[in-house]
Amino acid sequence: MTGERTVLVAGASGLIGHAALEQFSAAGGFDMVGVSRSLPSDLAGVRLLALDLTNAAACRRVLGELKGVTHLVYAALQEGPGLLPGWYEEELMQRNASMLRNVLDSLDLGTMQHVSLLQGTKAYGVHHPSVDRERVPLPLRERAPRVEHPNFYWLQEDELRARQAGASWSLTIFRPTVVYGATAPVNMNPLPAIAVYAALQRAGGEPLHFPGTETRRTLHEAVDADIVGRGLLWAATSPDAADGTFNLTNGDVFCWDDVWPVIAATFGLEVGERRPMSFARDLPARDPEWAALAEEHNLDVPPTIEGFVGANSLVYADMVMAETGRSPFVNSTIAARHAGFADCVDTADMFEALMRRLAAEGRIPPLP
Repeated sequence: MTGERTVLVAGASGLIGHAALEQFSAAGGFDMVGVSRSLPSDLAGVRLLALDLTNAAACRRVLGELKGVTHLVYAALQEGPGLLPGWYEEELMQRNASMLRNVLDSLDLGTMQHVSLLQGTKAYGVHHPSVDRERVPLPLRERAPRVEHPNFYWLQEDELRARQAGASWSLTIFRPTVVYGATAPVNMNPLPAIAVYAALQRAGGEPLHFPGTETRRTLHEAVDADIVGRGLLWAATSPDAADGTFNLTNGDVFCWDDVWPVIAATFGLEVGERRPMSFARDLPARDPEWAALAEEHNLDVPPTIEGFVGANSLVYADMVMAETGRSPFVNSTIAARHAGFADCVDTADMFEALMRRLAAEGRIPPLP
């Protein structure tokens, strides 16, 4: 590390960590270091270090050798099998808290200028049974008082704020809504699951049936991983982001009824019927079809659907298309815009662009 600014991204192989490193790399001006248990192979110019953040001794050994880290993007996360149960488990919350603590204990914070921490919409407690969902103020605003409920977000935020007292570095917290991107396999990315399903339907000569259990038109929000990555770059370089908390979305809302035809057209398919299925349960049963597609098109992917998408991302795809029976929770993004970050994208355009990126990178068959 020879530059004046060095960014360390924890969780380099994850959806947000990977996007952050891509954006920092494109912008230039930073030495970049990424750490994660498994290392991505498509990040040129980034120093990548294999590291299990739950191992305090390994963190001290690996991170203790890094000198002059000026910026930290903490995007590391551990989820439990099946995704949803882990959101309520104290042990998993404490593990995520200790992972951040291991990083902070191992770095020389005397050279630190800025830290970014990733949270999410769960910060508002909308997922937790202890919170009365019908009384949650809408839209979700960062300036609202903290909703006290068991959540490792608070453990991590309190740890950072305690260490920030008397220090010169600033802290920015981001709360992105459901993140979609081209990185796979990860824990929470519905996009590859949808792409695999559409590719299989096309190969089988079938229309693109809607597989979710949602039965009424419901508003949803999304955020492109690249927007989150650009937000992290902005926070690292803009004084207006210092010590702020910001929701992130694409800037619009969408209904699956309106986005589904765009996805179908991207694959050259007709829209089919509503045929509910479970991505997590039913899609892996089509592994032989996927393996045949991968061989036919020489795809750079594992031969199993779970291996490509990730088990928890299959679960997450079920969740984002499920009937909830409640009003949608919509995020305000006014705070980020007032602070100077106004990146946005039409969500339908995002879906098409991400599908085409997967095809261009040889991870789904070519698109028409």
